[in-house]
Amino acid sequence: MDRLVLRPARTFRLLAALLSPAFASLTAQTTAVGADSLPLTLDAAIASALATGDEARAAALRIDVADAQVTVARAAALPQLRINATQTHVIESARAQAVGSIFNQPNTYNTNASISQALFQGGRLTAGRRAATRLRKSARLDETEDRADVVLDVQRAYLQALFASRTLDIQTSAYALAGERVTQAEQFQRAGRAARYDVLRARVEQANIEPNVIQARGDAELAQLELKRLINAPLDRPVKLVTVIDSALVQQMVAQAEGASATAERAAVRSAELLAAARRDAVTAARADLLPSVGFSAQLGYLAFPVSGFPPGRGRLEPVTCPAGSTPGRVCTLQNGGWFPDRSMAFTVSLPVFDGFRAKGNIELARAQARLAELDLARERERVRIEVASARENLERAKSLYSARRQTVSEADEAFRLASLRFARGLGTQLEVSDAQLALVTAQMTEARAIYDLYLAAASLSRALGAPIPEPEGVRAPN
Repeated sequence: MDRLVLRPARTFRLLAALLSPAFASLTAQTTAVGADSLPLTLDAAIASALATGDEARAAALRIDVADAQVTVARAAALPQLRINATQTHVIESARAQAVGSIFNQPNTYNTNASISQALFQGGRLTAGRRAATRLRKSARLDETEDRADVVLDVQRAYLQALFASRTLDIQTSAYALAGERVTQAEQFQRAGRAARYDVLRARVEQANIEPNVIQARGDAELAQLELKRLINAPLDRPVKLVTVIDSALVQQMVAQAEGASATAERAAVRSAELLAAARRDAVTAARADLLPSVGFSAQLGYLAFPVSGFPPGRGRLEPVTCPAGSTPGRVCTLQNGGWFPDRSMAFTVSLPVFDGFRAKGNIELARAQARLAELDLARERERVRIEVASARENLERAKSLYSARRQTVSEADEAFRLASLRFARGLGTQLEVSDAQLALVTAQMTEARAIYDLYLAAASLSRALGAPIPEPEGVRAPN
């Protein structure tokens, strides 16, 4: 049986043939779309998310819902006015046949205005209006929380896109440096200063970096897609991240976050307090089912009983000749089919006696919801305290990592330059250069991650404290 033998040189040429066209194609695509990309600053991204983002719009719609609930609660305490108009035609009347023709009114026209006003409902109206008002305030506080979350999410997505772009630049630079070492190794081989093994090793190292570049480019695209989703930007149009986060800006944000320790209570806690108070108002409204209710109603209108056709006008009784055999002195009249006034008013007192324990069930339900709201309030306060403590700890950790990594990049860069110089003069090996380059790439990515983590830690602390999250202008790259 024949065996397939892959030699190192052939293996490398096969990988290069497969990967290099894809890498060149991706590079060409990036260059082509860079011309019509949309410049996007961090503050512009935040403004767009707050204006058109789905999360911010949903929070505003919840306020509209709460406003409508307040209107409904207030309507129950206001007078109710309704205008009614009916027309009835009797085909056959049993009452007229059994009692007398006086009840035979084939057509009846009725138009009236009904007015009703609840005078006393056991405190239900006041409690309902107060609960609805508190729910509206709670919704507005929730909108404040949602908008703060949007600001933090956009900053996180923007910085993630910046980090992905920075990672792509680092990997692309590493790939280019590896290509220069391949050229240098080939020159040394032709000059007799390097072996074929050194050339192959340099080529393999460059090929190993190429997938990292492709992966970094994919990560950058995904990070931009997430940012576009938050700001409702067109997904098919590339964006150019203009804001650059530098160390001075990060230090300024850290100072602002640490100085915001004495802020007022979080909007989320105040919202939970209002919600708990609204649930207590619901208990008062439920208890109103056990108390009497008093109401007033009035009806003002006109009735008409024409024999045929539409009522001619104002109704009146006209004298007519009485039937033969009538009692002497009897006065007989006949209505003309017009409109006769019809007015009434009533005071209603309703006292509940037994409703099948419906009121008892409603009271128990309202009390259970009130206890649940109190528990949610306690949990929200605990969650905020834990969030603040965690944010402070993350900020301290990010500061420590940032301080530890500030000098690492410069030292790694110097080490890489020395290793490259030693290799160029024949004093060092290819392995030393590769190790130094890997250390430099790691240091550069770690430094970028440390800066962005410190930025986000400061923003998260401001968010946890309920303070305004900084929206810095940043340092702008030249157009």
